[in-house]
Amino acid sequence: MSIVRPFKGLRPRPEYAGQVAAPPYDVLSSDEARAMAAGNPISFLHVNKPEIDFPPDQDPTAPAVYEAGRKNLQALVDRGVMCRDTSPCLYLYRLTWRGRSQTGLWALTSCDEYNRNLIKKHEHTRPAKVSDRADHMETLGAQVGPVFSCFRHNEEIRRLFDHVKKVPPMIDITTEQGVRHELWVISHRDTLDSLAAAFGRLPYLYIADGHHRSAAAAEVAGRRAAKNPHHSGDEHYNFFMNVIFPDDELRILPYNRVVRSLNGMTLEELFARAGDTFTFAPSDAPVEPQKPYEFGLYAAGRWYRMSARPGKVAAAGPAEAIDSAVLTRHFLTPYLGIKDIRTDDRIDFVGGIRGVNELERLVDSGAFAIAFSLFPATVDQLLAVADAGEVMPPKSTWFEPKLRSGLVVNYLDE
Repeated sequence: MSIVRPFKGLRPRPEYAGQVAAPPYDVLSSDEARAMAAGNPISFLHVNKPEIDFPPDQDPTAPAVYEAGRKNLQALVDRGVMCRDTSPCLYLYRLTWRGRSQTGLWALTSCDEYNRNLIKKHEHTRPAKVSDRADHMETLGAQVGPVFSCFRHNEEIRRLFDHVKKVPPMIDITTEQGVRHELWVISHRDTLDSLAAAFGRLPYLYIADGHHRSAAAAEVAGRRAAKNPHHSGDEHYNFFMNVIFPDDELRILPYNRVVRSLNGMTLEELFARAGDTFTFAPSDAPVEPQKPYEFGLYAAGRWYRMSARPGKVAAAGPAEAIDSAVLTRHFLTPYLGIKDIRTDDRIDFVGGIRGVNELERLVDSGAFAIAFSLFPATVDQLLAVADAGEVMPPKSTWFEPKLRSGLVVNYLDE
């Protein structure tokens, strides 16, 4: 089963929602967040990235920074910018971008189900990042950014979503990136019960983005349980904010690569050495791959279509079959000498939202010698990796559009 639980969400008043709502904490650097929030004292960046209110050299994990985030959240309440629902609600959240929409349920999900892998993961987490978000959450006494998850699409749930959307949303804003964000508040008991029952029949949920937020919520639940001699598992702190979308509405963009050197070779030597595994065909236009195991390669001012030769890149499991893994295992490691893309400073990653023109710019600038455009991973691949208990290759999924933080907040104490 998949538990979805209503809660008394803290929300911006509709007239302030456009100023409050902000990107997730991990999408922007501190400097980018500082620039975005400049002149806007009610931006939620003052809550989910409170280091922006300190000098640039401030340690963002210092207790004083978390405390500033708590005070900034309370200030939004004290000023009447945000108000809390008086009864537990669920929320329906629709994002529309470039002619496509995705609609998800904003609810609380279970830390116990997360720990038992009924909410499935596909990424490793880093302890320092988990501790950062857990300490931030504990100090604020609130979860301020939702996890982004999905479920295998279900017609019963789709009908319930359509029923909720028959009335105008409570919040309707469009960001400077052209993404429309709509939020419906669901308080009717019959609809709450119907949604809980429908989700309860799903065997699994799958985290798409937000592995550190979910791990931090589980960490906080564990901390609080250890201090509670009467812990039952049903306490409010045992649940975390999650926006859950049907898998067939999600969009993954490619996560492209740029590399600083050719490992001591000329481009011609590189092509010759890799020629047993790949073919390289010059292209007069930028290459945006349209099928698996096809890559765009840009170097020395020219694009090439790079394709795996049949039978040369067989994969042992669903994670190894993803294009980013194929590129690493069969090209970056054997020919460019990059053994660990997590730690090698010769490689960097460019989200598909920036387009292939960004790859050209980075190479033409001289900062990088070669760039690769990739066919994006699919949601089906992500689910297959999670079902197999495997881990996606690093930097393989770039979801767009991004959820906005600050549209709903969950206090850890009811």
